[in-house]
Amino acid sequence: MNPNDETGPGRPGVSRRSVLGGGAAVAIGVPLLAREAQAVPPARVADAAPVTVRATVNGRPVSVQVDPRATLLDTLRDELELTGTKKGCDRGQCGACTVHVDGRRVLSCLTLAATVDDREVTTIEGLARGDRLHPMQQAFIERDGLQCGFCTPGQIMSAVGMVQEGPARSDDEIRERMSGNICRCSCYPSIVEAIRDAQKVMR
Repeated sequence: MNPNDETGPGRPGVSRRSVLGGGAAVAIGVPLLAREAQAVPPARVADAAPVTVRATVNGRPVSVQVDPRATLLDTLRDELELTGTKKGCDRGQCGACTVHVDGRRVLSCLTLAATVDDREVTTIEGLARGDRLHPMQQAFIERDGLQCGFCTPGQIMSAVGMVQEGPARSDDEIRERMSGNICRCSCYPSIVEAIRDAQKVMR
């Protein structure tokens, strides 16, 4: 049998040319199908029914209806107009959005508002007592622990939470325990000094 024959016994009408031609059609067809699939618009996510969140925010009871997918950060800023809490990276990487929930520091951009129902939330606006600043706020001012100030609310809230967890025993420990809060102005030496001063008063 001639190896160059296009057909063989038991394979009527089948040839290398026809197989290769079919393969080419398949190869061409796949990207066409992929493009068609990409052209199909994604299914629209159904609107979720709002949920009612009742919490104590900075010492006062609040009740607010929110989308169950809304973050605590957006709820504080957009619904309760507590804009001291800053939206930095919105991914839990910079610490600018730090607040306290039941006395513990949390990243509000990663916390669903619905999860704080019947809980106590404290923001930077709730630290001072009238005209009397919190010791941490006062220390940041005295030590000049800020430049642009964007990260400062989160730095202060995180620092207060850190001291409440247990005072740091060294500057290195302060740096380690505050490592989740980024200062793009690089005021870290002054921030460490402020925390060191404040925790003496807080104790």
